[in-house]
Amino acid sequence: MAWRYCGNQIKLWRTQAGVTREGLGKEANYDYEYVKSMEQGRRKPTLRLLEVADEMRGARGMLLAAQDYLKPERFPARTQEYMATEADAIAVHWYESLLIPGLLQTEQYARALMSGSCPPLDDSTIEERVTARLQRQEKLTRQPTVVFGFVVYEAALRSMTGGPEVMRSQLQHVLAIAELRNVAVQVLPVGRAASAALSGPLILLENAEHEQYAYVEGQETSALHVDRGKVSALVQRHGMIRMQALSVEDSSRFIAAVAEEL
Repeated sequence: MAWRYCGNQIKLWRTQAGVTREGLGKEANYDYEYVKSMEQGRRKPTLRLLEVADEMRGARGMLLAAQDYLKPERFPARTQEYMATEADAIAVHWYESLLIPGLLQTEQYARALMSGSCPPLDDSTIEERVTARLQRQEKLTRQPTVVFGFVVYEAALRSMTGGPEVMRSQLQHVLAIAELRNVAVQVLPVGRAASAALSGPLILLENAEHEQYAYVEGQETSALHVDRGKVSALVQRHGMIRMQALSVEDSSRFIAAVAEEL
């Protein structure tokens, strides 16, 4: 919608100035079809086009101001409510079945994941989201201290995301984070998983007002639950998963062993 609105504004200002698409394209060094696709919102209007259109129409920066609204979203729309809740949390208990939890990911691992998105993401969106993910990780060492508990299914440790070197570095990073006093990392080995553990990731959060939330995510869908009954059921499910996991000490040895195999 931002692309469409901005493109329409470019078209309105252009036509009021009596400038043709060919004329605008020639000045910006774009062909007719490229300008047309940007005006129709099928392609993101570029900074170059905004600058030229603003100058040709004498818009005094009003068209150029649109660039701030064309930047990629730091988080997918369906996860933005969760991100706001996570930012305020005083306790986060995270179970992940197939991926390393986002708060534990290295830059290389995160980039490999996002580069493999389907449909593909453009480079600027990937960079924006990788940066945002790394910034979220500041919460691990922020004051006041936040309590984190991670349970990771063995399959996530053996996914080979990004290749052996990226995966080895990722596992070593998890071990380093696990040394923090406010962080507990446990592994759920294959063969010990209850059926609840195979249903997908689950995150429990608590804020300073001691309100509890539960977040679940799947293919192109996610839900942040606040209903007490639903949250209670998911808390019980997480507890069952955690009881089946290795101890913190045994988990560290397990992760180290997997890293050595790579």
